[in-house]
Amino acid sequence: MAVPQNRTTRSRRNMRRAHDALVAANPAECPNCGELRRPHHVCGACGHYDGREVIVRAVETDLDEDAA
Repeated sequence: MAVPQNRTTRSRRNMRRAHDALVAANPAECPNCGELRRPHHVCGACGHYDGREVIVRAVETDLDEDAA
């Protein structure tokens, strides 16, 4: 069974974990609608990517107006 020969100090342990931090997201503004979106991803608000419409967004209907 593997047993460490010497104790790993707090300093060495923390230096090993120096690269484990999470990186903050860098959202970009959609050129079509102005909403924030992730780089190199389709805009969730308008469905555009690279200047063209990739996903056709359905028109939202208000259920309260239809019921009346």
